[in-house]
Amino acid sequence: MKAFPETMRFSVAPMMDWTDRHCRVFHRRLSRHALLYTEMVTTGAVLHGPRERLLGFSSEEQKVALQLGGSDPKDLAEAAKIGAEFGYAEINLNVGCPSDRVQDGRFGACLMREPELVGACVAAMKAAVDVPVTVKCRIGVDEQDTERALDALADHVTGSGVDGLIVHARKAWLQGLSPKENRDVPPLDYARVYRLKERFPHLPIAINGGIETLDEAKEHLRHVDGVMLGRAAYQNPGLVADVDAELFGAADRTDARAAALSMAPYIAAHIEKGGKVSNVTRHMLGLFAGLPGARAYRRHLAVEAVKPGATEQVLIEALGLVRGGAALAAA
Repeated sequence: MKAFPETMRFSVAPMMDWTDRHCRVFHRRLSRHALLYTEMVTTGAVLHGPRERLLGFSSEEQKVALQLGGSDPKDLAEAAKIGAEFGYAEINLNVGCPSDRVQDGRFGACLMREPELVGACVAAMKAAVDVPVTVKCRIGVDEQDTERALDALADHVTGSGVDGLIVHARKAWLQGLSPKENRDVPPLDYARVYRLKERFPHLPIAINGGIETLDEAKEHLRHVDGVMLGRAAYQNPGLVADVDAELFGAADRTDARAAALSMAPYIAAHIEKGGKVSNVTRHMLGLFAGLPGARAYRRHLAVEAVKPGATEQVLIEALGLVRGGAALAAA
């Protein structure tokens, strides 16, 4: 495994209901180097829930980071230890989610108001595991001064030995905006994250929020150590297929069609375990965005994958609808 923080150079953000194990397998087949994240899992779920269902993943997915939600240092330490025992390459603390449910549990973005507690949480997690411990945060919440709030958080987590900080370059408004609105409405302030890197030059910092292309990612990498993409990577997986060549110096670009076709045996194995084709193919709908036949490909997957008795053949047929996909599907 490559040394941290090189692993944080490009990552796909943790996204609830999206970055499940099937999504991660698909993204891994598109990129060898991208750091992948789980959906957020609360400490309560890790400590008391069905661990294998919540935390289980295949070695093929590595490098994978587990994102935890919580605010009790002891519980976070125990959950981090369990995550490390499952084999996760990194444990991440969520200090950025603005949802009401998360606030009621006293974790997520509301912890921006309690930097001392976040530092204590990081210290406890670091003491419990040998893998890197990182924090994902916002630049501030509500009426906070972002200069003071973000620096205070960075001060406390660096003092606790944090291995990296991923900053969503927006405030979170905990009152008045929905979680969906909080992803777009608060203005982006990339310069604030750049200033944080200048003030904490030895702290590995990745930037997140509103990054749509790898050209934009390259520009950010002139100022910070890593970029994290969320919706852009999920909705256009072809972008992930270009990451190794564009950001990691790979000699060849990933063949996205071949990667997609390789998912057919994976789908067949999933069906044998009682799963549905659509559990996997829902993550593949945007793969050929902008290419001839992409709409027909999407429509075929969306309609046929949910039908009773659907098999991996649905994916093979869909690939045949994309220009150049027919020969591939017949291979």
